[in-house]
Amino acid sequence: MKKLSTVDAYIKSAPLEVQGKLKELRAAIRQTAPKALEKISYGMPYYGYMGRLAYFRHWKNHIGLYLTPPVIEMHKDELKEYVTAKATIRFPLSKKLPIPLIKKLIRIRMKMNEGKK
Repeated sequence: MKKLSTVDAYIKSAPLEVQGKLKELRAAIRQTAPKALEKISYGMPYYGYMGRLAYFRHWKNHIGLYLTPPVIEMHKDELKEYVTAKATIRFPLSKKLPIPLIKKLIRIRMKMNEGKK
């Protein structure tokens, strides 16, 4: 597989039926964190803002959003309909992305990162 160097290339490499959701997720992150650095890291889109902010990746049946702990644990009640782990939320491809919730989690991670400086 060819190594991808941009988020645009990553999205274009995804199956057509997933590309719209990836674009939507990317837009939500960029709207919420317009100053975040966007690049490919570990083969997936990465966003950095005063440290790690978020990663995402498409899979066969879901899109994974990766946030540095403890954001997911702090909001486990709001995330109960999704499969989660310490730093992972799986959004099923069969459902609409919860954009307001995603933006909220990104904002919280940004504030945590700002607090570290």
